[in-house]
Amino acid sequence: MSTSANRGKAAERPRLAVIVANGITGDSRVQKTALAAARAGWDVTLVGRSTGKNREHSWFGPVKVIRVPVGNHYTRRVAASAKAGSPRAKITQWGVKDKKGLEQLRAAHKAWVREQSARVGWMGDSAVAGVPAAGRKAWIKARRGAHQLRVRAYRWEEGQKARSRERNKAANGDWRHDWPGLVDLDLAFGPVIEELKPDVIHANDVTMINTGALAAARLRAAGRKCAWLYDAHEYVAGVEWRLPVMDSAFPAVEREFIGKADAVVTVSPEIAEIIRSDHKLPKTPLVVRNTPIRGVIGENAGRVSVREACGLGDDVPLLVYSGWIASERGLGTAVEGLAQLPDYHLAVVAGFKSDELTRLLEQATQLEVRDRIHVVPYVAQHEVADYLSTADLGLICSKRTINYELSLPTKTAEYLHAGLPIIASDVQTLSAYVREHGVGEVFVSGDAESFVEAVTRGVANRAAMKERISDEVLTELSWEHQCEGLMRLYTEISGKTPPGPVPDAPWDAKERPASDDRAEPPALLMGEWTPLGQTPVRLGLGPANFAGQLAAFASAVCRERADVSAEVVKHRTSRSSQDYAADVYVDGRMLKKLDGQLEQVQRVLPRYTHLLADAFRPVFGSLNGDSIEGDLPALRKAGIKVALLAHGSEVRHPLRHMERNPYSLFHDAPEGYAEKLLAEAERNRRIAEESGLPVFVTTPDLLVDLPMATWAPLVVDVDAWACDQPVMERKRPVVLHAPSARWTKGTDRVLPLLEDLDRRKVIELKLAEKLSWSRIRSLVQEADIVIDQFAVGMYGTFAVESMAAGKPVIAYLDSASVELAGVNPPIIDVAPDGLGEALERLLDDRHAAARIGIDSVEYVRTQHDGTATAAALASFLDS
Repeated sequence: MSTSANRGKAAERPRLAVIVANGITGDSRVQKTALAAARAGWDVTLVGRSTGKNREHSWFGPVKVIRVPVGNHYTRRVAASAKAGSPRAKITQWGVKDKKGLEQLRAAHKAWVREQSARVGWMGDSAVAGVPAAGRKAWIKARRGAHQLRVRAYRWEEGQKARSRERNKAANGDWRHDWPGLVDLDLAFGPVIEELKPDVIHANDVTMINTGALAAARLRAAGRKCAWLYDAHEYVAGVEWRLPVMDSAFPAVEREFIGKADAVVTVSPEIAEIIRSDHKLPKTPLVVRNTPIRGVIGENAGRVSVREACGLGDDVPLLVYSGWIASERGLGTAVEGLAQLPDYHLAVVAGFKSDELTRLLEQATQLEVRDRIHVVPYVAQHEVADYLSTADLGLICSKRTINYELSLPTKTAEYLHAGLPIIASDVQTLSAYVREHGVGEVFVSGDAESFVEAVTRGVANRAAMKERISDEVLTELSWEHQCEGLMRLYTEISGKTPPGPVPDAPWDAKERPASDDRAEPPALLMGEWTPLGQTPVRLGLGPANFAGQLAAFASAVCRERADVSAEVVKHRTSRSSQDYAADVYVDGRMLKKLDGQLEQVQRVLPRYTHLLADAFRPVFGSLNGDSIEGDLPALRKAGIKVALLAHGSEVRHPLRHMERNPYSLFHDAPEGYAEKLLAEAERNRRIAEESGLPVFVTTPDLLVDLPMATWAPLVVDVDAWACDQPVMERKRPVVLHAPSARWTKGTDRVLPLLEDLDRRKVIELKLAEKLSWSRIRSLVQEADIVIDQFAVGMYGTFAVESMAAGKPVIAYLDSASVELAGVNPPIIDVAPDGLGEALERLLDDRHAAARIGIDSVEYVRTQHDGTATAAALASFLDS
């Protein structure tokens, strides 16, 4: 059954909610679980944690993804309760808020004493204001005693509070008190899960065990059958938690709920037996190791390379460590050993710069080996094995903690699928596996001398060890094999069987943004291009990707040229419903940090031959400033050929635009906006002129602002927008206007007329604002006439998409700009005050209106299907 056919039966598929308390990205076990279930025919929703304040929606192949914001209200309540003083404190600390208040009180008392003592001195034994000196002295003494008592009472109460806080910091066995964040997670996740009404909940890790249990129980109470399983990613009681309260809370919450689960899953046979024994479970947990997807290995060979990311030649001995970086991972032993391996380099695959990584790099500097350690970025879970395969040996340096003794680390299988023999510490399960299969060398955990000896043996025996990485070993350690039991378990505990598998659902899915009202994965937004690989031209495109144009450009160029492979990168500040297809999405917050900036440097410089830099934005984040100009020296030094791509407001000169266009959008721009854009446009024109780089623009009117540029037309998927809905056959035609922002389209100039015609039932007006891509597309295909813009003077992406759908488009065009491009678009060109007459003519001659729609499709196929764009870019790509 095809994917599309199976989606049509989505209501018949049993529902699975896979829940995890992290942000999902980088959690390969959770991602692969969701994909495996979707391929087996389940309707899968993956629920994780959002970093922002809003719920976020996306698609991961056929899997719906929801990220949930998590508050801290319960945690703050527990903390406030711990801080709150007793009723006694209202007496002992009356009028004194804190230590600063105490010092202020003491200062006031000292000032009073000094003043009163001075008065005693002035009056001697005489009376002043009827108060004898002796009486005033007694009064001062009494006040001093009262003040001292008050200070002692305050300090005594502070001591009581401190002891109370220490008691509250200490674990008391109630996980809700010890780690209240678990309650906050449930308050955030629970309602979302219950909205989904799943047949099965897969609760990942101990941080989701209470949520899985409570959500399933609440659904059952509401009359819906719901099973749930607990996936223990580690032996919770054996973790060396960083705080005593965690050491109490997590085993406690596991004890409370594990017996309520319909099934338990874990990562190794050893942990499975201990969990069964500890909790007296009726069945031994199912073992599902976290292993790579074998079916996609090799597909990215040559495209991703840890050696290339390090900038090293094939003759340089390269060790690699991939995974979480923490002190118990023992990587310090490898850093220490590197000092005795002068020819060797170490690649550390890290998602971000942690405190432990900083410490390791400081250690490397002290040992004078820092220049041989390369911190390189993560890649997608399906690319890991190919990425690592260009190294020589894989490192697992785990210290002797209970969990590391009891299970094979995920990286064991990743290294073996990458064809890398393993240098392993002598923790029990790992070392036994390596020795039994002869696929690596073992060293004494924490012993740098032993590590060096193991590496030396590993290099000498590398070929023989690689031969022992057999098909049997790789099959056993493949996700396809490991997930089989999990799929059977879902059916066993729920009684639900999917109607049929969906084998063409991709294992190598990439996450795609979506709006919350989209019912299907945004397949039409994805685009297809040759992934960056070993082609003569390796083209990077980034980082704005306005209206998905970089993805469209990449698709067009790769379709026309076999010598080009491409990577589309999108920098963004949030997961927006208006994001389009890209290979890489980069969090804008990371671009402000050195780690994130250097990651972009490592992504670009060793991998691209050409870069199409759009919107004049920097490709390395803010590392070298706020425009592409600062990045150009590094790009030139790396030998990367750069071209600039402009889309609109970044180069459109507001003053000149207002001079030639009486309806210019800048007349209606928000206060201060035109001034800001003026400075940006003048800076970017200077960059274009002084850099000497090829410059391209996506709309012809920008040739006025950048006369040195070449028009590379906007690209749309003509077939995706095509429809067979005839136009102008209804008595009351549907007229669509869809402004992204009203002032940029001149909406207020024409909306009164359109609303009047709608009230008089001459037309049926559809005003579409802030809708999802899929909804806009549907409205375009249902429309008879599309009203584009009366403020820019040129047609843009929305007009091209509407023409591709065969709709007559009305807009105001700047004739000088059209002449510069040498084209004659079949757009009904009118000023705002001529819109009424234009609509009247279309209504009077409906056959002519339909003819305009037919001509529009032909024009788009000629100018905007990507062929003309690839031709325009040819001189740049051939250089």
